[in-house]
Amino acid sequence: MSDRLTLEELAALMKTAGITVDPIELESRPDSSFDEFGLDSLGLLGVVGELENRRGRALPTDADRCRTPGEFLDLVNHSLMTGA
Repeated sequence: MSDRLTLEELAALMKTAGITVDPIELESRPDSSFDEFGLDSLGLLGVVGELENRRGRALPTDADRCRTPGEFLDLVNHSLMTGA
């Protein structure tokens, strides 16, 4: 597992919330809302929790309020790289 969250890992996390999406689709539509992929706020909260469990560290408290995959990746990767 790399230090950065990848599109592949995000797609796998979304699958744990019951949403199957191809990482290529996430890459081609980074500014589309999670809703457009079928992931609601409760599902995103589950994604955040699963990611925290996998990485063994808390994410920023506003991670579950990200609206798009691109926004989520930016926030999470900034947090992982800076330790914030």
